[in-house]
Amino acid sequence: MVKKEKRSVDVTDVRNKNGRRKHFIDPDVIIIGSSSDEAEPDSSDMSDSDPVTAPLHNKRKIKSHADDDVPHDEPPPTKRKTKKGEVLLQTASKEDALEMAQEKNVYKPSINAVKYKSDVMNVIKKLRTQRNVTAAKGGKGVGVQNSRGRIPLKTKMLQGNAMLYDGLKEYLLTEQTRIEQGYPFRNTRKRYAAVLLGGDKRVTTDSSEKICSRCGATYSVGQTGRHTRMKECNYHYGKGVEQRVPGGVETRYSCCEAVMGSPGCQVFKLHVHDGVSLDGFVFTQPRPTIDTSCPGVYSLNCEKCYTTRGVELSRVTLVNSSMQILYDTFVRPANDVIDYNTRFSGISEKNVKEVNVSIKEVQKTLLNLIRADTILIGHSLDMDLCLLKLTHEVVVDTSVVFPHSLGPPHKLALNTLVADHLRKIVQDRASGHDTAEDALACMELMLWMIKEGGRVRRV
Repeated sequence: MVKKEKRSVDVTDVRNKNGRRKHFIDPDVIIIGSSSDEAEPDSSDMSDSDPVTAPLHNKRKIKSHADDDVPHDEPPPTKRKTKKGEVLLQTASKEDALEMAQEKNVYKPSINAVKYKSDVMNVIKKLRTQRNVTAAKGGKGVGVQNSRGRIPLKTKMLQGNAMLYDGLKEYLLTEQTRIEQGYPFRNTRKRYAAVLLGGDKRVTTDSSEKICSRCGATYSVGQTGRHTRMKECNYHYGKGVEQRVPGGVETRYSCCEAVMGSPGCQVFKLHVHDGVSLDGFVFTQPRPTIDTSCPGVYSLNCEKCYTTRGVELSRVTLVNSSMQILYDTFVRPANDVIDYNTRFSGISEKNVKEVNVSIKEVQKTLLNLIRADTILIGHSLDMDLCLLKLTHEVVVDTSVVFPHSLGPPHKLALNTLVADHLRKIVQDRASGHDTAEDALACMELMLWMIKEGGRVRRV
C-alpha cells in the first residue's frame, strides 16, 4: 500500500554527525510499506524551481567536492596567540623557528617586492661568504659580532699608503666647500670651542623653545634640557619619494607609502631635536718636523643618539686604507638619553651601558693617531666631526665626490653610491646601520675612484 504523508522539515538542520550535509526531504514524501521506512529522494523528483531545496542541494554538492581536495590524513597546524594578538604557527623544531625568525627580519623592513628580493639576495650572499670564511678558518667562527663596538686602537695597523695619499689630494674639500657643507671650524675667540661659519640650525642655544627634528612640532624644555610637558611625537621615519601617477607626480613616504602630509605612522613618547653643542671641541695638531712618514689615510664613521641636549656620540669606527678596523667603540653620552635611535644606529641601551668610554677618552685616542695633515674620509663627514667635537681640515667627503645629478643641497645616500659603483648592498640590516660597514664602504668607494681614474657615473 502506497500512501502520501505530509511532514515539515527543519531547514537549519543540514549536517549529520560526520559534518556532511544531509539530503533535504521534500514535504511531500512517498512512503512505501511501513511509515517508519523513509525512501531516499530521487534527484529527478526535486524540482529546480523549488525555492528551498534546489539551491541548498547544489551547495551540498559543491561542498562535497571541496572536501575531497583536503588531505584529511594530515593534522591541521596548531596555532597559538602572542601577547600582541599575533597568531603564530607552532613549528616542528627549533631550526624551523629560527628560519621563520630570519625570514621575518628580512620581510618586515621591506617596503615593496623589489626591496624584499634585494634583501633576500644579500642575505644569501652574506651566508655564503660567512661559510667560506669559516671553512678557511678551519671551521672556527670569526667572531665579528662579538667584537662589535669593542675594538681598541690597533697601533700595528698604522702603516701609511703614500701613493693613495697623493691620489686623494685632488678630492680634498676646499675651505669654501667645507663652509657650505657645515663643517666645524676652530673658534679663535673662545677656547675649546668651534664655530659653523656658514650658519647652521643644528647649533643649540639657551632658548627654551625647541623644534622637533622628526615631526616639526615646537616644544618647551627647562634649563637642564628636560621637557616641561610630556607630549607624544607622531612622525614618519621615511623620506619623501616621488612617484609618477596619472596626471602628474605625487610624493609618498618611504616608510609606510602614505601620501606626503598624512599623519605619522610612528609614535614616540617625547619630541627630540638634533642640536649640537659647539663647546668642548679639540683640534688636530701638526706633526713634528722630523716625522717624514706618510700622514695616513683613514675612514671615519659615527652614530648618534638623542639626549636632553640634542644629539651626542654613541659609537665611532676608524678604518685604514687596507680595509682593516683600527678602532671601534661604543661611547656613553654625557647627558640623559631620550632615544638611542636604534632603528638607524643599531645601538641599544645595553650596548652603551656596558662601556664606560667617554667622548674625552675617544678624543684623546684619535688625537694620538690623526694629525693635521692626515686625510679623513667619510660620508657627510661634517656631522661625524660635530659628534666627535673635533675640527679637522684635510677631509674627503664621498657625498661631494659623488655629487647628485640635481646639484647641492641634494645628496646621494651611501647605500645608493655603493650599489651603483661597487655593486654591493649595505645598510640593509633590520637592526640598524653599522658604523664599521659604513666606514669600510667609504674607503672602498675612494679606492674605486682612484682605480677608475676619476670616472664617475652620474646617478
